[in-house]
Amino acid sequence: MNINYKNLGLVCTKEMFKKAIKEKFAIPAYNFSNMEQLQAIIQGCIETDSPVILQISSSAYKYVNPILLRHMITGITQMTNKKIPIALHLDHGNSFELCKSCIDNGFSSVMIDGSAYSYKENIYLTKKVVKYAHLKNVVVEAELGVLAGIEDTTKAEKNLYTQPEKVEDFISKTGVDSLAISIGTSHGAYKFKIKPNKKIPSLRFNILKEIKKQLPNFPIVLHGASSILPKYVNIINQNGGNIESATGVSESQLRKAIQNGICKINIDSDLRLVMTAIIRKTLTENPKEFDPRKYLGLAREELIKIIKYKNKKVLSSAGFGHTIF
Repeated sequence: MNINYKNLGLVCTKEMFKKAIKEKFAIPAYNFSNMEQLQAIIQGCIETDSPVILQISSSAYKYVNPILLRHMITGITQMTNKKIPIALHLDHGNSFELCKSCIDNGFSSVMIDGSAYSYKENIYLTKKVVKYAHLKNVVVEAELGVLAGIEDTTKAEKNLYTQPEKVEDFISKTGVDSLAISIGTSHGAYKFKIKPNKKIPSLRFNILKEIKKQLPNFPIVLHGASSILPKYVNIINQNGGNIESATGVSESQLRKAIQNGICKINIDSDLRLVMTAIIRKTLTENPKEFDPRKYLGLAREELIKIIKYKNKKVLSSAGFGHTIF
């Protein structure tokens, strides 16, 4: 199977990046793993006229099934009828084989995450993926530095900040199209270990500024950027959950990161928490309910609200969708 992403109604992210860098907004890159999340992301982005990168992790790729995923994406792009530009991206691909499979199944963008390897091995693996992807006009994201935390199959004990002096060399040797950097964010809901009454640590904006000096017009990506909204953590815990001391990245720091050159922001945990919160609340309040359409439908509606809020108030991507085609 070898499918071009254009046949699925998808777009390349290059034009998105150009517009985001020029206008100082971040492209929302939302992870999804089921139909309701996908519907909510698209609806929220249509209602705010925002470009969007749909992201799927390696385990979600297996969970959904590549064939079913392809038809879901085709359905979504046909429904939207080019109201907004949509890209499909592999998040944290961990092998050449996985990246190739996604490219052959119509993804318009892939990430190869070689950050767990040595610098030399990261370059080798990234370059291999880039070579294959560019033959298909697919763009590639790589990572330099390591984000702490757990998300999907990605796990690391601590942050290893990106070294600004290496970024130009890495990009020139790999030919990669965008770069995920480590400046203090982390994966999952537990992003910071903080003591009571202490402020959340600030992101390392000095590192970001140094990187942007070297790469003023190059797309820089921020992973692990969920804010872990307290409202939904509280709802989960009030309805039988046990997510204590979950702390995310403040919206003010995300806005500052965008103003300092971040043009794509990945958000996953927030969407999971919102969906889980509404499902738990609905089933607690309606213990006799057993129709998935009822509790999943309510979760979908809440997700739409959050997507719209983030696009308007945090990422500033609202209003730019129609300008990218």
